[in-house]
Amino acid sequence: MDHAERLTLLAMSDPAHGERCLSGLAGSEALDPKTRSLVRLAAMMAVGGAVPSYGALADAAISSGARPAEIVDVLESIVPVIGLPCAVAAAHRVSLALGYDTETDWDRRLEI
Repeated sequence: MDHAERLTLLAMSDPAHGERCLSGLAGSEALDPKTRSLVRLAAMMAVGGAVPSYGALADAAISSGARPAEIVDVLESIVPVIGLPCAVAAAHRVSLALGYDTETDWDRRLEI
């Protein structure tokens, strides 16, 4: 199915295509797994979400071959779109998802 047909199905809220999108199967036609996982993580950063959601998406990105530095690059790259306050809010959640606690590092920096 080409991109125009997929857009049409999504725009008309086709139930079968909607289910395909919700299942995570849609979007695999042109994007490799790593790119798709980074895009999903960027969307989570944009809309916010719970730490476990970030963790699941970060784990999927790492499993698909993304490096932590690339995940941080994604966050920094979307700052002009989502705004600095949203990015600041996402930064701590992303760090926890990557196994790094920014609050601990922040406290250590304040002691210096």
